[in-house]
Amino acid sequence: MDTLQNMRVFVRVVEAGSFTGAAQHLNTTTAYASRAVSDLEAHLRTRLLNRTTRRIALTEAGERYLQRCEQILAYVDQAEAEAGDAHARPSGKLKVHAMTSFGQHYVVPAVGQYQQMYPDVQVELTLAQRMPDLLDEGYDVALVLATDLPDSGFVSQRLTSAFSIACASPAYLERRGVPQKPADLVNHTCLQLVTPVFPVSQWQFSGPNGNETIDLGAAPTFQVNVAEALAVAVSEGMGVGLLPIYSAISGLRSGELVWILPEYTSQEMNVYAMYPSRQYLDAKIRTWVELLREKLPTTLAEDQAELRRFART
Repeated sequence: MDTLQNMRVFVRVVEAGSFTGAAQHLNTTTAYASRAVSDLEAHLRTRLLNRTTRRIALTEAGERYLQRCEQILAYVDQAEAEAGDAHARPSGKLKVHAMTSFGQHYVVPAVGQYQQMYPDVQVELTLAQRMPDLLDEGYDVALVLATDLPDSGFVSQRLTSAFSIACASPAYLERRGVPQKPADLVNHTCLQLVTPVFPVSQWQFSGPNGNETIDLGAAPTFQVNVAEALAVAVSEGMGVGLLPIYSAISGLRSGELVWILPEYTSQEMNVYAMYPSRQYLDAKIRTWVELLREKLPTTLAEDQAELRRFART
């Protein structure tokens, strides 16, 4: 039995004052309307309407039940309107997950731009160095940096790419000399950024001679899982580090960091937006991903272009 539909028929019968009038309004038959109310009464084991050949009248139980039906149906209609509106108009809470450093530099400013466009959306941003479980943790969108993605059943859109560069402090280079090629790094103190994507003991470079892998061998003297912390260690002269450009750019501008091996880049990763489903996509998810697709490639390209000012040979 479709209880909600039967409730609608019952309310319409009372409003129309007859089964025939209700049936005409609902574009159905009088027999269907009568059966719907009878099914409700059988289900409730209570008479809702007293019927004669000329009129109907609510019983005391029917009056109470009518009030509840009107409240319930109003809530259902409101819920359906809100859910339908979510498909058309961005509003409500948008839960976003992003990698820590990338999120600080690019996602937070994007959130500011997004909320200027859609002020009815409240954004809850979580930054962490891991790939979340979108369904279990309830995220609407996750921004993931990876060389590629496993088959998860989620929808993913590649937004842009990012890479890292080798950096050191001026004091370290004055003390230890400037590496001229990736192989020279085996004679330097190399600080490690721990990520789930790349092995700690190997640095991979792309440059004039193609791809090169440097095996650093012994355990590093320092390793950390957040790029900003590594940037501080490098600027303090502790050694050479591979820094994502978004974590290096501020230190390069201030002169605290120096880009060494400027003909080489390292650890190139794709940036993906992941969300659970493409079907009936919520407006806030759709518009958020659209903004990321528009803004992120331009912003990263600007940072990458600025790098050339800091090349040191």
